[in-house]
Amino acid sequence: MELDLLPLNLPSDNEKLTVIAGPCSAETEEQVIETARQLAYKGCHIFRAGVWKPRTKPGGFEGNGEAALPWLKRVKEETGMLTSTEVATPEHVELALKYDIDILWVGARTSANPFAMQAIADSLQGVDIPVLVKNPVNPDLELWIGAMERINQAGVKRIAAIHRGFSSYDKKIYRNLPMWQIPIELRRRIPELPIFCDPSHIGGRRELIAPLCQQAMDLGFDGLIIECHCDPDKAWSDAKQQITPDILDYILGLLVIRDQSVTTEGISALRKQIDDLDNQLMELLSKRMRVCREIGHYKKEHNMTVLQTSRYNEILNKRGAQGSLCGMDPNFIKTIFEAVHEESVRQQIEIINQ
Repeated sequence: MELDLLPLNLPSDNEKLTVIAGPCSAETEEQVIETARQLAYKGCHIFRAGVWKPRTKPGGFEGNGEAALPWLKRVKEETGMLTSTEVATPEHVELALKYDIDILWVGARTSANPFAMQAIADSLQGVDIPVLVKNPVNPDLELWIGAMERINQAGVKRIAAIHRGFSSYDKKIYRNLPMWQIPIELRRRIPELPIFCDPSHIGGRRELIAPLCQQAMDLGFDGLIIECHCDPDKAWSDAKQQITPDILDYILGLLVIRDQSVTTEGISALRKQIDDLDNQLMELLSKRMRVCREIGHYKKEHNMTVLQTSRYNEILNKRGAQGSLCGMDPNFIKTIFEAVHEESVRQQIEIINQ
């Protein structure tokens, strides 16, 4: 299904990109108003704050709920900024609309649940409001697209995606792995869909926000949603990933926004070289698979197992070292040869089972 979309028609900062900024949580009325005033002074047009906060474990601060919504209404009245908050249930949607919230977003835990997404979609029937959908916690592009399709089928046409990274059990630099190839594929599949980057949740640390913002701009993202707090170190949730409005203004001032309308004529010859090299790679892979099939016949004749672990480890280690010598990331080379090996095994199993 293709999404039936209309432009978001949201204001941009410095006529460059759309920025949604504000605290992770609406903690107190004073904190919300002070943060909003500072952001408005810096030229920010859209304020965000979490009213309902889904926590991994019970016992933490889970938001002030409906009590915080009048604070956001006051933000709009006093600063002229648009307001936005996260919704996870039909009741959240009803209350957000009751207090004239301008933009809704759906979190990663909710977008991973088709039942929850359908319930939210049903509550948005006949409502004209921008809805932003974060990627599910797991790297599942179809689930992400499906969540947006449900919202779209309810008649909501102003939709955008938010890339906030993907959860991982392993220790890592980022709080959530960027896995940029997934939003890149989303852009290829639905080129008219606006994509925002959430560097706060990808990075998990404030020092990572600036480089993540620039990477998003280099990839042609349409906007940013960033957690800002008037006193981040005292924030009630996600203190390490929030920045002050002053720091946000500094980061935005340094951003290089790429011009997507520039003609590609100057690189057409280089792209032709890429096409030629890709064709050569396909030919080499085809030859490699032919040899693998011959090995499959040999293994069948000699009653050998398809998987030869020592040989597999030897290939990965050797190719990773070669890749490093050629200026490539060994993990990148490992990923490629793992995929090649998987296809080789698949073809050999077919031969053995004939």
